[in-house]
Amino acid sequence: MAVKITDICISCDSCLDECPVDAIVDNDDNPTGEDVYFVQSDKCVECVGHNDEPACASACPTDGCIVWDEKSSGSVQSPNRGEVGSPVVDD
Repeated sequence: MAVKITDICISCDSCLDECPVDAIVDNDDNPTGEDVYFVQSDKCVECVGHNDEPACASACPTDGCIVWDEKSSGSVQSPNRGEVGSPVVDD
């Protein structure tokens, strides 16, 4: 399970402090080399057991920046999970 930060990320740091499991790294530590923040899918828990929805998306000021990523088999997933690629938070 995971969410994904898209290339419209403005690197504002809003999501970093909100992640309860420290699954987000900044652009300096992005393993893809892209100049955006990155969600480590093996650590992301979609805030299940922590918040009603992924806290990173709630904190993000950029509409549509954080989207649902591919589902992982056998992992706990948010009951409010949308389609892959759709925004986590619709404003």
